[in-house]
This record gives sequence, structure tokens and C-alpha cells, in this order.
Amino acid sequence: MPETGSDTGSLPSTRRQLLARSGALGIGIAFSGALSELFTPAAAAAQNLGHHGYGPLAPDPDGLLDLPKGFRYRVLSREGDPLRSGEGPVPSNHDGMAAFAGGQGRVHLVRNHENRANGRIPVPVVKGLTYDPEGKGGCTSLTLDSRGRVRSERVAIAGTAVNCAGGPTPWGTWLTCEETEDRAGTNGYTKDHGFIFEVDGADPRRTGAVPLTAMGRFQHEAIAVDPKRGVVYETEDAFERPFGLFYRFLPDKPLGGTGSLRAGGRLQAMRVPGVPDLSSVQETGARFDGIEWVDVPDPLAAGTPIRFQDFGTGGVTHAQKLEGCYWGGQSAYFVSSFARSAEGSAGDHYGQIWRYDPDRRRLTLVIVFGPDTDVQLPGESPDNICLAPSGGLMVCEDGGGAQHVYGVTRRGEVYEVAHNRQNRGTAEDPDFGEFAGVTFSPDGRTMYVNCYDPGTTFAVTGPWRR
Repeated sequence: MPETGSDTGSLPSTRRQLLARSGALGIGIAFSGALSELFTPAAAAAQNLGHHGYGPLAPDPDGLLDLPKGFRYRVLSREGDPLRSGEGPVPSNHDGMAAFAGGQGRVHLVRNHENRANGRIPVPVVKGLTYDPEGKGGCTSLTLDSRGRVRSERVAIAGTAVNCAGGPTPWGTWLTCEETEDRAGTNGYTKDHGFIFEVDGADPRRTGAVPLTAMGRFQHEAIAVDPKRGVVYETEDAFERPFGLFYRFLPDKPLGGTGSLRAGGRLQAMRVPGVPDLSSVQETGARFDGIEWVDVPDPLAAGTPIRFQDFGTGGVTHAQKLEGCYWGGQSAYFVSSFARSAEGSAGDHYGQIWRYDPDRRRLTLVIVFGPDTDVQLPGESPDNICLAPSGGLMVCEDGGGAQHVYGVTRRGEVYEVAHNRQNRGTAEDPDFGEFAGVTFSPDGRTMYVNCYDPGTTFAVTGPWRR
């Protein structure tokens, strides 16, 4: 049985207490649980942020992005505009993203384009950087100078499909993830899809367009790399039962630099003994020791999708909507955006953040979002997450209606960071106004974030370390 509780003291007994203590009653979203587990000691600056974070949002006269007073934004790139490389237009559906340091204060941004077969503006086909000429997804790379101005924008990989999220490697490349299992012959594709690809934002031709097949073929979402062991953790955003799995990839050549993941390795799926579905766990601070990892029988899913495969006695642990993933301190964190019993989950929630500690083989439920909060606004679920220079978290909202980037401090205060004024997601198309790809520059002075549709990349500056 799991141990419950947290090192931060007793948990509030009701959701209203949680909301009142977090300041979330006016926002309609609740962060709770063992929050201290989300932050390393170096992140103590998060305690300096007050109840209202950076203050209320000021309406943007240009109708694009509302921000707190003292912050400003710059539009770096917008879909349909010409790429500076001359390769074609900026593709649509801006999604996951990461920022990497370059020489002389430059920053390289690598940005996913989650284009499906019917993608409005595909990633242009470029010789030597294209996997499948019929795939419309991929990545573009922007290089910014020391003053934050765009100096180049080009294709980094093309011919992939449904590039949703991914994650950075310790050696400065981006792993872009295909969130599909479509095979050659489906939707016009000429090759199988559902892979991870490595992308070098500074020099895309170093990495080319080679699928990392040993890391599995499934509906990938995001990854996080253990910088000490080189183990890669992967989330699967499967849309139907059985839901996705949480994986780890044990590379044969760990931390070997660009291209080392091509050397192969072993893919395993997580088993939490006695817990077939993570949504059944509802108590923040719930802790499970002795986590097991089971070899994936067929990582290429040649006959059966991985989540349907036979993992033997005890099976493996599933979860609905496994999405964001990042490495913090000594642990991997991953997000379940929501779970709905009506869709086959064991329980209901509007989001969970889990922490896996490989040293202790321990899994802990750190944060739970609703749905039994006093304020229930449908669709307010976490998606992309990242650590902020203040020491807190930045969370992209995923759902219909108004769309925000939220912050959460070490003490649990929730505050608005940005509001998308361009459009609103709808129940039919919740991705329409969604934020994605939130990340910070290496010096912590700039937050970069995408609006999914119309694809827009913003750079936001201000007193982030206040």
C-alpha cells in the first residue's frame, strides 16, 4: 500500500481550504500537495513572490497577449510569414519548444509544429532534413542575437508527423516526439511514424532526419533526461483505452553526445505494484516505493501497439493524457492533464503532477487539480510545464475557453502570467487558443511561449527574478 502524507505538514481537509490558501478562488484552478518536492533548495527565491504573483494582467491594446505591469512581449515569428531562410512559409501549429545557449549571447530556439496529415501550412521539405516527404510536421529553428532579435529562422527537420512536445538533452539538442502511430500507407504517409528524432538547433544537418527506433514507436508526448545516468523518461498520450504508459529508455551509450541515442538501448514501461491506473490515486503526497520497470516486448510495435502488448503477470501501469515531462533536482516529473471515468479511467481529476525518484525507486503524487474544487471551469488542465527563474513553475493551460500561462510558487500561490487575447479554444477545438512550449532563455531573462493557433512565438521580458 502507498504511504500518504508529505514533508510539508498536514494537508488541508477540504478543497475550499486548498483554494483559499493558494489564492486560486479567483482563478479557478487549484494547485495542492507536496509542493516542496517540486523545487530544489536553489529555488528558494520562489518564496519571495506574493499572493498575487507579479500582479494583475494589463489588457494588451494590440489584442494579442495580456501581461502583468512591467512585462512586455515581442512577436518573434508567426505562421504564414516567410522563413528567413527562404525555404517557404512559417509552418502552422506551434507546439513544444526549448531554448539553447549559443556563442556571443545568442539563443537557439527549436520549435515543434504539430501538423497532422491535413496540416494547414506544412514544414517545407528540405533535402537532407526530411524523413517522409508526405509528413507535414517537423521543427523550425530560430537564432536570436544578444538583444533578442531574430537573426535566422529555418527548417530543422521535416517530413515527420504530429510533433507535439519533446525535451532537451544534456548535450544541447532537442528530442522531438511524434504523437501518432500511423503506419506507411495511412494518411498518405510513405514511412511508419510514432518515433523520436534528435534535432540540433544550431546546425540541423548534424542530426538530419533519423528516427530513434529503439526508443519505441507509440504516441509520444514528452521526454526528460537524467543528466547523471543518461536515462530518458518518456510519456505516451494515448487517446483511447488502454491509456498511455510512462517509459524509460536505457541507452547503450548514455550521455554520449549528439547521435549517441542512435546506438540503441532498452525500452521499459513502469509498473506501480497494485496500481493499474494512476487516476485511481487521489491523495496528494501519496507515495509508492519499489517501482518496477518491465521490458517492452516489441518496441517497434510491429504487430501490436505497445500499450496493448502482454507484459506478463502484474501488467504495467496506465494513465490517461500523459503529457508534459521535465527533469528537476534528482527526479523526473510528468503530467497527466486529466482523467475522466466516463472515458474509461479509474478516477476523475483535472490534472496530476507526479515525481519519480530513481535513487529511491519512489513515485509520489505531488499536485492534484480538481475536479472537486469549488470552482469548476471545464478544460483547465495542465499541459506543458517548466521551471521558472523565480524558482516556481510555469504551466500552460490546455482546454476550451480563455487560455492562460499560470505560475505556482513554492508556497502554493497560483497566479496568472499571460492571457491569450487572440482567440479562445472551444469545446470542438480546444487547441485553437492553447499555449504551448513555455521555456526560458539560458540567462533566465526571457520567457518564450507559443500560441498554438494561429501559430505565434512570443518572447516575454520583465522582472522574472523579482
